[in-house]
Amino acid sequence: MIIFAGVAPFVTFLAIAAFGFVFLLASAVFGDLFEHGDFDHDTDVHGGGPSILSGRVLSVFVTAFGAFGAIGIHLGYGVGPSTAMGFGGGLAFAAVIYLFASFLYSQQATSHIRVSELVGCTGEVSVAIPKGGLGQVRCTLGDTVIEKIARARDNEEIPANTLVKIEEIGGESVIVRRVE
Repeated sequence: MIIFAGVAPFVTFLAIAAFGFVFLLASAVFGDLFEHGDFDHDTDVHGGGPSILSGRVLSVFVTAFGAFGAIGIHLGYGVGPSTAMGFGGGLAFAAVIYLFASFLYSQQATSHIRVSELVGCTGEVSVAIPKGGLGQVRCTLGDTVIEKIARARDNEEIPANTLVKIEEIGGESVIVRRVE
């Protein structure tokens, strides 16, 4: 019996580590399992990015918790100190994964442009705007070239290649005036 005295906690910690590792592998193969549910609790505090409660971060915490707890039992510590050791190791590894994921997320680029950002921009008429009709305007916002359906402010005719200023957004089109 003395031989098996430390086996039950050791096996329990290893089982916890194995469960976390299997969950981590499943997340790697099938994507974040909680991504499409409301379990992730992304708060959008920093404009999006990973959550500390994401499946990958949690599974790394559980895996490290079990592994460090098993190491503590193997080194001869009791269940309490081994649990504390597992908790500390889990937090440390989960923090590293979270920080790495945050770094990767911050490196992403986006081409998302809000239409409201176009107001005040100068563009060029790419398709002539007939009197009272619709044409097309091309303008550059940052590194992105945007083409929008356009109407003239005073329903005047504006020929192609004329510089215009976008004054307002009107549904799916922009309202422009010639640049003087």
